[in-house]
Amino acid sequence: MENDDISVGLDIGTTKIVAMIGRRNEYGKIELLGIGQAKSLGVHRGVVNNITQTIQSIQKAVDEAIAVSGIQINDAVVGIAGQHIRSLQHSDYITRPNSEEVISEEDLEKLEKQVYKLVMLPGEEIIHVLPQEFKVDGQGEITQPVGMYGGRLEANFHVVVGQISSIRNVGRCIKSAGLNLAGITLEPLASAEAVLSAEEKEAGVALIDIGGGTTDLAIFKNGIIRHTAVIPFGGNVITEDIKEGCSIIEKQAELLKVKFGSAWPGDNKDNEIVSIPGLRGRDPKEITLKNLSKIINARVIEIIEQVFLEIKNYGHEESKKKLIAGIVLTGGGAELKHIKQLVEYVTGMDTRIGYPNENLAGDSDESLSSPQYATAVGLLMNGLNKIEKAKKAKMTQQHLQEKPKTDEVKEDTKTDTTIEDVYKEPKKSIFEKWGDKFRDFLDNAE
Repeated sequence: MENDDISVGLDIGTTKIVAMIGRRNEYGKIELLGIGQAKSLGVHRGVVNNITQTIQSIQKAVDEAIAVSGIQINDAVVGIAGQHIRSLQHSDYITRPNSEEVISEEDLEKLEKQVYKLVMLPGEEIIHVLPQEFKVDGQGEITQPVGMYGGRLEANFHVVVGQISSIRNVGRCIKSAGLNLAGITLEPLASAEAVLSAEEKEAGVALIDIGGGTTDLAIFKNGIIRHTAVIPFGGNVITEDIKEGCSIIEKQAELLKVKFGSAWPGDNKDNEIVSIPGLRGRDPKEITLKNLSKIINARVIEIIEQVFLEIKNYGHEESKKKLIAGIVLTGGGAELKHIKQLVEYVTGMDTRIGYPNENLAGDSDESLSSPQYATAVGLLMNGLNKIEKAKKAKMTQQHLQEKPKTDEVKEDTKTDTTIEDVYKEPKKSIFEKWGDKFRDFLDNAE
């Protein structure tokens, strides 16, 4: 097994840390070789607030993945989220020195690097520069300008920005856990990679990733990322509400939410009751499932309304018409009973639950196709894409280096015929040669 083809996705979430080792099989699907999971200690709403605990949790997850796969790992692609993330739109251009040459990948990279030099607010840095549409010499609506002629190359970019300190803290945790940071990706973009189809991105879709500490949003239209946002509420605030509303401890509240929770209060009858053991010999508590779902419903509506406001801000009031594929829900929060129906009721948009199993090999563990692993699968895919891109670039470089050698061979074996001679005397086909012979024969006959 070649370790060159293997990548690692590391999802540092608020509730759990997942390390996923995998590679692509011959069918292009993700073959999971090992997975490790640990309770996330030291992360609050997607941001590291205790370095030591986060390092320990990462090491635990990574060690478990190594033990399962039997593969030693050094690099990892890490997801980043948190309320410090913001996005903006930016237009930029470059003037090419020679408009007689076609636009190359190097020109696109030059333009992208120029955007990375943008001056941000103090304490912020650019995480992603994502090109949307290009213009070549004023001609717009170009999605791929490589191979075109033009002097002025212009583009609209979606720029994702985050706090330097938060990004560095994540980097420090990775390094201290004995890993190299192979790449950093915004979590909703990773989740989108895992659960959205190309058709949905083309038609227009809003991905809502409901995690433990944050709810992430990514909007796509015409196959291009249009908007990203991170809302600082997730599944943990629902658990907190249950804990306060039912006067129980957090562990019991989480268990209640997962086992009996529903986002739709009308689903439960008044006589459906669950009994919670009392603390230290105290009497057990009796909680009606209707009351439980009312608590969950109130908080979920608040989260959905905040996300829907972001969607409306992107596309104004016409967002429903613009996003033909509607909404895709993923993340651990998407497993809450009847959440799909509630999202459809609040937004009036078609909704489905996004599972990452479409990208996984057929023999993968069924539990790993749960929406809560969407980000980890997406990060793993991102890492594999980086490896494939690097390999392709290396092969291109080797090909370019080998090219002069073949030219030298040609030079040694060539005759005195010049290029001009070649153009003067084009190579004749067998039919033309036969025609010449026939004409010669007629001339001699005369």
